[in-house]
Amino acid sequence: MDQRIEHSYLPIRGLKLHIAHIGKGEAATLLFVHGFPEVWYSWRHQMIAAAAAGFRAIALDFPGYGLSEPPADLTQASWQGLMNDLLAILDSLSIPKVFLVAKDFGVKPAYDLALCHPDRVCGIVSLGVPPLVESLSFSGLPEGFYIHRWREPGRAEADFGRFDTRRILRTIYILFSRSEIPVAKQGQEIMDLADESTPMPQWFTEEDLSAYTNLYEKSGLMTAIQIPYRTRLQKQKKDYILKFPALKEYMSSEKLKEIAPDYGITYIPEGSHFVQEQFPDLVNQLVIDFVSKHA
Repeated sequence: MDQRIEHSYLPIRGLKLHIAHIGKGEAATLLFVHGFPEVWYSWRHQMIAAAAAGFRAIALDFPGYGLSEPPADLTQASWQGLMNDLLAILDSLSIPKVFLVAKDFGVKPAYDLALCHPDRVCGIVSLGVPPLVESLSFSGLPEGFYIHRWREPGRAEADFGRFDTRRILRTIYILFSRSEIPVAKQGQEIMDLADESTPMPQWFTEEDLSAYTNLYEKSGLMTAIQIPYRTRLQKQKKDYILKFPALKEYMSSEKLKEIAPDYGITYIPEGSHFVQEQFPDLVNQLVIDFVSKHA
């Protein structure tokens, strides 16, 4: 891991919340908000680029992810709690206003913070997911759809329990890097959709896999499953998320224009669910250009 990135723990809602940080820039602060199955490490390229551009960069591990402590009662995990975590980080570090860079489920608390505390947010860059303030239905997707499976109590536990952490993360990175939605057949589990002979994405190294494995061996995967898959919430062209029927409809709806009238979309033709790791230089430039324009 890059030694230029520093690490700290903040007391947030009774838990030790881990943050990674780099840069002292006064022009702007960027708070990077991860999704699943990610942690602060997912933003390493963007953090270093932001600091080099003169900005301050911070990336958190949500409770139960990476180096952050898990909540004592997983059933109490909530989207409101995630938004409060972001706000508490700003308060703890005396940051008056921030740019949020979020992806996957992290987009939800990021936009919640902007809506509930607009005086604390300069702007938002979201990867793979548009502004979300309400539930999206997955009713049009088959029973084997991975979110349906992982929402079922005990299903992911049994599926993951057959493998070690490294194998689980390897499989998830393979599946989520594809343009197809991960769907298991009858009698098949999600982890069966790839095996040890399935190659990893070219941009995802053994070193990266080791970094994620070490962090998840500390936190475990079951807390990470709770949000977003078991808590009711309820881009890039090759990200399978864009194939969710409800999301495709939402992105062309008047509702999105009401929520974010000046919302702009940049498509990265070959971009996957992990576009910031797949094409770091391109994403770095898009983020820095946005922040520089609006700082």
